[in-house]
Amino acid sequence: MTNLTDYTEKIARPLNLRPIQVKNTLQLVQEGATVPFISRYRKELTGGLDEVQIIAIVQAHSKMLELDQRRDSVLSSIEGQGMLTPELRKQIEQAETLAVLEDIYLPYKPKKRTLATIARENGLEPLALKLLMQQTFEVHKEAEKYLSDNCTTAESALEGARQIIAELVNEDVKTRAVLRHKFETDARLHSVVVKSKKEEAAKFADYFDWNEPLKKCPSHRLLAMLRGEKEGFLKVGAAPPDEECILLTERQHVRARTEAADQVKLACTDAYKRLLKPSLENEILSIAKERADAEAIEVFAENLRQLLLASPVGNLPTLAIDPGFKSGCKVACLSETGDFMESEVLYPHPPRMLTELSERILLQLIQKYDIKVIAIGNGTASRETEQFVRHCRLPQGIEIFMADESGASIYSASEIAREEFPELDVTERGTISIGRRVMDPLAELVKIDPKSIGVGQYQHDVNQKHLKESLDRVIVSCVNLVGVNLNTASPHLLSYVSGLNEGVARQIITYRQEIGKFSSRNELKKVKRLGAKTFEQCAGFLRIPEGNNPLDNSAVHPESYRIVERMAKSIGCKLNELVENNELISKINPELFVDEQAGLPTIIDIISELKKPGRDPRQKAEAFHFDESISTLDDLQLGMVVPGIVTNVTKFGAFVDIGVKTEGLVHISNLANKFVKNPADHVKLKQHVMVKIVGLDVARKRIELSMKDL
Repeated sequence: MTNLTDYTEKIARPLNLRPIQVKNTLQLVQEGATVPFISRYRKELTGGLDEVQIIAIVQAHSKMLELDQRRDSVLSSIEGQGMLTPELRKQIEQAETLAVLEDIYLPYKPKKRTLATIARENGLEPLALKLLMQQTFEVHKEAEKYLSDNCTTAESALEGARQIIAELVNEDVKTRAVLRHKFETDARLHSVVVKSKKEEAAKFADYFDWNEPLKKCPSHRLLAMLRGEKEGFLKVGAAPPDEECILLTERQHVRARTEAADQVKLACTDAYKRLLKPSLENEILSIAKERADAEAIEVFAENLRQLLLASPVGNLPTLAIDPGFKSGCKVACLSETGDFMESEVLYPHPPRMLTELSERILLQLIQKYDIKVIAIGNGTASRETEQFVRHCRLPQGIEIFMADESGASIYSASEIAREEFPELDVTERGTISIGRRVMDPLAELVKIDPKSIGVGQYQHDVNQKHLKESLDRVIVSCVNLVGVNLNTASPHLLSYVSGLNEGVARQIITYRQEIGKFSSRNELKKVKRLGAKTFEQCAGFLRIPEGNNPLDNSAVHPESYRIVERMAKSIGCKLNELVENNELISKINPELFVDEQAGLPTIIDIISELKKPGRDPRQKAEAFHFDESISTLDDLQLGMVVPGIVTNVTKFGAFVDIGVKTEGLVHISNLANKFVKNPADHVKLKQHVMVKIVGLDVARKRIELSMKDL
């Protein structure tokens, strides 16, 4: 079948890459290299491909393998029927898409008993073939020759013959190709309400009688319609006008003006309406759904990336508060490394209103643990709790952050949380999570199912397998971009490091508990089940801040330590003197250190890393204040300009939290004074923005916002 060279040529062309880049990338993947490792440490082999390009190569290769596997299956099936001719084999081997391959296979595909099958059993195939010749003869008189116990009239014989012709028309490769092109270019998406469910279907009212070109329908609208159909409220279809498609079908098969041709014409209409249209409609909707899924998944993945790479407060003693009225505000004190120290419950709000006592306890905890940061969850009573805290006599320098609680309750009841804090209840675990996600969003959020974090678009309607694969790739990418502290990381965080899995991550934790902290990356080789290949893949992404070798706290891979040692020797200094010494580093000539194992891109990366070893690529978190004059919808007025935080970005706009428990929507048309094609080009998750209130529906809890002229 197809060899690797054939694959590389076919993959490289549409991706605008050189075949050698594709070949080397696939070779590395087959050898067990991960995407982050290839992107970071094998630039010479790939020509500097980034993670997105590497993933595109891997996915294209996977699709080609699937196509070839199906091709082999089709060849085997037809050969088993004794019908594989050299011409047919050539057709099958040259098919470049699954749709074309399936069209070729359709006449040979084992099928259930069809109307055409029954007609053939009644001996009507010779009549059908004669009609297809479209010569001049009396069709009814000819049909009478084929009467039987199961076919008693000339008309029933002609009907059976037409059913055979219809099946042949349906299985004709060229006909399907012509109609497929028509569907791709001119299909119109339409939806109507199921009349018996009109009242229940109110949330889909926009689509009760909808019609638009399918290729112009945005992903979120298509997914909304398909959800309505799945829930039984709408009927959705997509096809060009019937008469145009029937005419195209006739052009492929009607070649004369005879009685027989009229029968073929009738068969073409039947073939289109009964066989071709349903098949191609399902196909075109399936393709449109795949595209919509891909777009929605891309939005979700980008939002997740931004959330995971959100600015951390860092290693500062933190006091976390999970606000509440009747049940009180749960408090958890965390050390600078995120360890749980103490919990408490405050009652500063109605109905108990123990404001003075709550303030006294809060200040005592702040003093006791030298708290530098207060993290407040953004759920029920969050604004009231924020105002209470701000009015307390806090020590100078304490910063207050609002934390998104999405998924905290799910984490607190999870196996991961029970394993971390077996002696604590769910509310205490949830409060700890709120604090930790301010200290280090990435380390905390990887413990939570991404679908629970609340930044998706139609996440439950898309292909769940593709969604999980995409989100897992994002988590892996983010974890390896930032790097992981080998001596403090949780097993869950470690499991996302390049080359590691849950089992090896737990072996690392076991080693840490039994032997103590790692003092060098080389110690990893002593961990059970962590072999040479795994070490190669993971070592560069693991950090040891207080290690014996300063390079162990950098992104320089152990395989390149020899190069740094040569660099230090060449300018007459020790390795530890070279790290972070820009004056010494500037004396290094990169080209002198290029060899067979490391090219210029690797040398330049090493020098860049020496300047700022282990640098966190994320920006430091900045505190944010809502407008203190508003806390509920009733406080809002049209025309107000208020600060907010972007909480979700979709294809149709951005949702912004302005501190009133209901998020407002900045529609794509209100994002800027110019045309906006993609909201993600203008706003990012967690971005601090100013917004104007341009629409307000208190009864329906809807806020319309604008960023124009701001």
